[in-house]
Amino acid sequence: MLRNPIVGFAARENCRTFAILEERKAPDPTAPVVTSQLKRTRLSVALFYFGQGIAFASWASRIPDIKRSLHLNDAVLGSVLLALPLGQLCTMPVSGRLVTRFGSKRILTIAAPLYVLAMSNLGLATKPWQLAVFLFFFGVAGNLCNISVNTQGVEAEKLYPHPIMTSFHGAWSLAGFVGALIGFVMIRFGVPPYPHFVVIVLLLWTNVLLNHKWLVPGVSLRAEKKRGFRPDSALMKLGLVGFCSMATEGAMFDWSGVYFRDIVGAPNELVVVGYASFMIMMATGRFLGDRVIARVGRTQTVRVSGLVISSGMAIAVLFPYLATATLGFMLVGVGVSSVVPTLYGVAGRHERIPPGIALATVSSVSYLGFLMGPPLIGYISALSSLRYSYAVIGCFGILITALAARVVK
Repeated sequence: MLRNPIVGFAARENCRTFAILEERKAPDPTAPVVTSQLKRTRLSVALFYFGQGIAFASWASRIPDIKRSLHLNDAVLGSVLLALPLGQLCTMPVSGRLVTRFGSKRILTIAAPLYVLAMSNLGLATKPWQLAVFLFFFGVAGNLCNISVNTQGVEAEKLYPHPIMTSFHGAWSLAGFVGALIGFVMIRFGVPPYPHFVVIVLLLWTNVLLNHKWLVPGVSLRAEKKRGFRPDSALMKLGLVGFCSMATEGAMFDWSGVYFRDIVGAPNELVVVGYASFMIMMATGRFLGDRVIARVGRTQTVRVSGLVISSGMAIAVLFPYLATATLGFMLVGVGVSSVVPTLYGVAGRHERIPPGIALATVSSVSYLGFLMGPPLIGYISALSSLRYSYAVIGCFGILITALAARVVK
């Protein structure tokens, strides 16, 4: 019997396709196995991110009350608030080395309770100088928490077969909403700042007590101290990308309400819409970011994120109306959501520099953007217009896209 060559060819192709599909379905024997204990570790790390976020949000929710009780004007308050980033910047040179020498688990277990305790002391200030001192130590403890918890995030991600870093930052963003909600309830019932902060202290100390033993053990590299670590060009370039992203975040945090009030002309009850839309989409983007990174890769994720940031800013600047500006701010939130977590993940995998020091290097350069972004907005606005200021910030997104292929691997 003669066989139809077309049928034979089709059968061979079907077999080949079936074999390829089976190969794709076959699990990678070298891939890490996600056990229940590993899931518990991931949850614990996420809860430490959440705790740090809720502590900061609790403080932020009571700033107006503390300002009123201390009779501070805007200028004095602005000067006093600089003590917090000053404390963070002063600690950055040593935080990475402490995490490297003693391990991120040990440092985080110590720093997290101190961070929330430093936050509670802010409610005890009766004079501006006292508030400044308490804010300085709040910044010191905050930086130790930041480096150690992000080192934990990097180490936990290494144990997983897929990216999970952005979900940790999503937990921090979610904590911002929860902290603001708790603050609203406390204010509604007339609870003063200090008792409010004490409640947060008790909650987060309980969190540390229940979850610290599940953290990634971490590595203590005492022997590496003699060699020293110098930041290389790759880390500095990662920091530059982070600078652009965090400058954008700072501009959105501090100036979004002003933009909606002065440029968009939103009613007083809708001035907060810009900030809320940005925060909601940033949190959403962080919870979805790991899937995007697993699908398209880190480089492409950061490149597209830069374009989304620029597009969102362009819409808000060119069409300063309530609906379009809200849409633009939502896009900016999506754009910045995955950039910094991705950069931290890349820095934590540096071949020659331990994660703690690599993260401290990238974080230091990136955080300068968070500090310099809002003043830059103000200076440009004073010379021209707030719209031009946001247009300049939009250019940072283009720079992120241009640098991504060279520095994000």
